[in-house]
Formats: sequence, structure tokens, C-alpha cells
Amino acid sequence: MSPRAAGVALLLFTSFGWGSTWPVLKLVFAEIPPFSARALTAYLACLLLLAAARLRGEALWPPRAVWPRLPLAAFLNVTCWMAPTTLALLYLTAAEIAIVAAIMPVWATLLGALLLREALTPARLLALLLGLGGVLALFAGEARAPGAGQLPGVLLMLCATFLFALGAVLMKRAPLALPPVAAIFWQMSLGCLPLPLAALALEAPAWQEVTRTGWLAVLWMVMVPISSCYLAWFAALRRLPASAAALGTLLSPVIGVAAAALMLGEPVGGRELAALAMTGAAILIAARAGGGRA
Repeated sequence: MSPRAAGVALLLFTSFGWGSTWPVLKLVFAEIPPFSARALTAYLACLLLLAAARLRGEALWPPRAVWPRLPLAAFLNVTCWMAPTTLALLYLTAAEIAIVAAIMPVWATLLGALLLREALTPARLLALLLGLGGVLALFAGEARAPGAGQLPGVLLMLCATFLFALGAVLMKRAPLALPPVAAIFWQMSLGCLPLPLAALALEAPAWQEVTRTGWLAVLWMVMVPISSCYLAWFAALRRLPASAAALGTLLSPVIGVAAAALMLGEPVGGRELAALAMTGAAILIAARAGGGRA
């Protein structure tokens, strides 16, 4: 398999896993307070990543030269995603948050052009416009224009997507000199530190009342969106331009809306299907345009 084909396959897996995040988190939050749930899933995923690093024989301790950059990578790639999105889920539905999250490729495309000198080719611009058109179709079909009650969630998601895109572009420009699993383990471990602190200060979870559905949802979050998808995302970044990789994640809102409909009963109509077609076209164009830099 060519590096580009492998990158596309990794992106598809990442999009599926991250698209499922929002409805699954809604199920988790129904039984476990938000920061407690996020801290639990994050650090269980850290244990899984630690075991994977050991099985792969990776050197876990970062070299001295990596330490100055590791906190910034953890902050942008983990803290700035986990904390704002956790709060945003208190204001938005699962479908709404999946849709707003799809603004990330816009930031990544612009930042990639600014910081990595990646060309804004006609194909990438077409993919971006098609993807954004799909997102707009989803938003029109699923949610009204943000009102006062939704605005904090939208602003939180815009901040989260911008900073995550910045982290992706910076990682593309100067990757951490660490084995892949160890890199995710350290970013997750450091980046999630605010979560248990917030949980201890603000929440009192009733662990004995969590149902089997709640624990299964926790297990899914640990195994797929947090650990496996982070590994797949950074592996895709090594094989594709940052803008093309970010465009590939436009499938996530479609999956998020579909999963929200299946799991939470949120409606799906003709506009959602139109968005799926537009987003699929965007991914195919982005994949074909993702072979190089200019």
C-alpha cells in the first residue's frame, strides 16, 4: 500500500471513531459527570497506550531535546480539544457539535498555507468548498442558527478546532522525536491533567449507579476515539499534507449525525443525505490532491 493510500485508510478510521465520539459521550455524560468521565476515559486510554508501547518495544522516556516542545504539543493536541469539547457538550446536541467540529479543516488549510507553505491548489479549494457545503447543509438540516443558549458551545468548539488545527500543522512541520505510541501517551498524560483536577473540584460521581450501557460507552471511548484514533490521526499526518489530512476528517460530522440518529433518536432528512454526498466527494478530491506539496 502506498503512503497516500495508507494515509487515506487511517483518515477513514479516524473519521469513523471521532464521528462516534459525540453521541457516545452523550450516553456517558447521562450517567457520569463530564470531567469525571473525560478523566476516566483519558487515563484508561493512557494505560492502554502504555501497554501498547511496551509490546512494541518502544523507548518510552522522551529524550531531553523533546521536553521543551512536549508540553505545547500536549496543550494544543489534547488539552485544547478535551476541555472545551467537554464543556461544549453541555450546550449543544451531539449532531450540532459534530457539525461545528468540522470547521477544523478550514483552520488547518489556512494554517498549512501560512506555516507550511502548502499550496492552496484548485483541487484542495474545491474539496474545501464541497466539504464546507456539506457542513452547511447538515447545519441547515439539523440545527437552527445558534441562539443565546447555544452560543457558548459554538464558541468553545471554534476555539477547540482552531487550536487543534494549529497543533496538527505544527506537528507536521516539526514532529516530536518520539516513537508513535509513546508520543501519544505523553501528550495524553500531560494534556489531560486539568480534567481530574476539575472533576475533584466540581463533581461527585455516583459510580455505583453507572449501568452496563454506561460502562460499554466508556470502553468504546477508551478503545477507539481516544487511543486508536489519536494514533491513526498522527500516522495519517506523517503520510499526507496537513490540509489534506484535515479535509479527510470532514466525514466525521456525517458519521456523528448518523450515529446521533441511531443512538439518540435525532432526526435525519434529505439535507443530511445531500451533505453525505458532498462530503464524500470532498474526501475523494482531497485524497487525490494529497500526494504532494508545491
